[in-house]
Amino acid sequence: MAMGLLRLVAIALALVLVSILPLHVSLASEIASIESVPDLQKLMYVAVDGYPCVRLLNLSGEIGCSNPGISKVVAPIIKLKDVKDLVQPHTILVTADEMEDFFTRVSSDLSFASKIGGVLVQSGSNFQQKLKGFSPDKKFPQAQFSPYENVEYKWNSAASSIMWKNYNFPVYLLSESGISAVQEILSKKKMKHGTYTSDVAEFNMVMETTKAGTHNSEACLQEGTCLPLGGYSVWSSLPPISVSSSNNRKPVVLTVASMDSASFFRDKSFGADSPISGLVALLGAVDALSRVDGLSNLKKQLVFLVLTGETWGYLGSRRFLHELDLHSDAVAGLSDTSIETVLEIGSVGKGLSGGINTFFAHKTRVSSVTNMTLDALKIAQDSLASKNIKILSADTANPGIPPSSLMAFMRKNPQTSAVVLEDFDTKFVNKFYHSHLDDLSNINSSSVVAAASVVARTLYILASDNKDTSNSALGSIHVNASFIEELLTCLLACEPGLSCNLVKDYISPTNTCPGNYAGVILGEPSSKPYLGYVGDVSRFLWNFLADKTSVQKGNTTSVCSKGVCSKTDEVCIKAESNKEGTCVVSTTRYVPAYSTRLKYNDGAWTILPQNSSDSMGMVDPVWTESNWDTIRVHVYTVQHAAYDNAVLVAGITVTTLAYIGILAAKSIITKALKQD
Repeated sequence: MAMGLLRLVAIALALVLVSILPLHVSLASEIASIESVPDLQKLMYVAVDGYPCVRLLNLSGEIGCSNPGISKVVAPIIKLKDVKDLVQPHTILVTADEMEDFFTRVSSDLSFASKIGGVLVQSGSNFQQKLKGFSPDKKFPQAQFSPYENVEYKWNSAASSIMWKNYNFPVYLLSESGISAVQEILSKKKMKHGTYTSDVAEFNMVMETTKAGTHNSEACLQEGTCLPLGGYSVWSSLPPISVSSSNNRKPVVLTVASMDSASFFRDKSFGADSPISGLVALLGAVDALSRVDGLSNLKKQLVFLVLTGETWGYLGSRRFLHELDLHSDAVAGLSDTSIETVLEIGSVGKGLSGGINTFFAHKTRVSSVTNMTLDALKIAQDSLASKNIKILSADTANPGIPPSSLMAFMRKNPQTSAVVLEDFDTKFVNKFYHSHLDDLSNINSSSVVAAASVVARTLYILASDNKDTSNSALGSIHVNASFIEELLTCLLACEPGLSCNLVKDYISPTNTCPGNYAGVILGEPSSKPYLGYVGDVSRFLWNFLADKTSVQKGNTTSVCSKGVCSKTDEVCIKAESNKEGTCVVSTTRYVPAYSTRLKYNDGAWTILPQNSSDSMGMVDPVWTESNWDTIRVHVYTVQHAAYDNAVLVAGITVTTLAYIGILAAKSIITKALKQD
């Protein structure tokens, strides 16, 4: 009897060891490298780098993504192609070419959506070749701000509108290292007990608005669980404007570009073609014009305006126009009546085709001033005959100007004479409009150089009122192609990104990788904001424009301490990058960019009542972003509950049998001792 019990104990113990041993063997080499508890945690819980989709709100509801509750989401990972009938929520691994169909199905199939625990998106530059197009925006972006009635026109043929939907699960775009981490843990599946373990993703993407139950902008602003979208636009004049003297003010030629973009993923909004190519072209033109002599003798004043928040209700342009109405310090030296014409530089990164850079001029209306701008563009083109640049007028069958900042100008004043320069005619040629795939590889730098060259000479022609193509001054205006290429890598790549020498010469960036998402406006809006609340790109633009448009009295420079200059017409540049900045004479200012429906008072934001005189404010969604703590995603392996239960039962069985065996053995030994 004793031998039989001992045999049962041995068999049970062997079963337990066999069930556990393979897991130990597979981890043996990795366990050998563990020296501390943090090492063990890193081995077990792999942090995944990437870019989140976050929760955004407006007056009518929510869009974007969030954990559905107030706790972490943990769900097994499964590739979309392997999905059949899901019984429990899973983390779906989706590739970029599957995104549109997947999210469209989620929105239309509630049963399927209920089985989505989270989403990991695998993407990369290789998908740009595979995809015919991918744009999560609408076919007519921001149609509610259109100055014309045909809002059904399809400017964006690749549109899917998936970024404007509400998803009650976390979505995370994997970085290159994130893709490697997920693939590595999935590749180990065959080395482990496939039937006993699962690879899971853990999402810590809880939004404060979800916690508080504030599901629109008005509610979340009242509870302090969100902040308004916005930031700081920058404008600068060349040469500087004498604010103290209002006599003999020259007509203003205003050149406009945007600095912000959007995508499904908050911090992956490069916007290479739309709109950063236009921004870089503007900066290239400013750089070229800054080297021209005799600018103070021009008949018209050149002013450059770089806007932010344009993707979210034309926040920058609407606020700029509102500040002009208020005659605020942010626009001191300017007035709306002094602006004679506006030239906007839109998407200009894809103009190259067949060796020729072609751009289309979209005009707001027929007028003598608009014709003057179109003529100047043609003259600039002719003066650059060797550069293979062609400027064409947009198709007259178009309903009007394409989505651009000029829409805000037109809604404010329908008589605005303006032209927007684009790389498309009747519809976007950028197939990745407002997508994470609109990156540096989506544009051609020579197209941006060509646009900058045309703009620089066009502005000189307009400001000098000299249409002579043989003008030596006009011929001396040359754009620095190397500068354009460097600037593109600074603003559209993570290497070197904002740590490039060009940017670091002006500021000390807080981030290396440029996101180009508008972000949220922090603190009280001001024309002289606390610089800690101003984004890297805005601060760089302010310093760069102040430098390039400046003059130095008597060819002398003065050092500024703590960013302050003694004279009112001077500004302090490069104070971040150097221990001491330099004072220069320049008219360069920050303009807060936020909704005209918002007011900041006593440390809080409130929504103003609708004003019928503000037609754009009447349709303003008032976008906000939910507050959130640090977003984290981990992947790791867990054992199935059934396996844990089996091990528990086996352990209890072993313990019980061992106990019985001990009692039996004790009884036998006692009897044997008595017999002796």
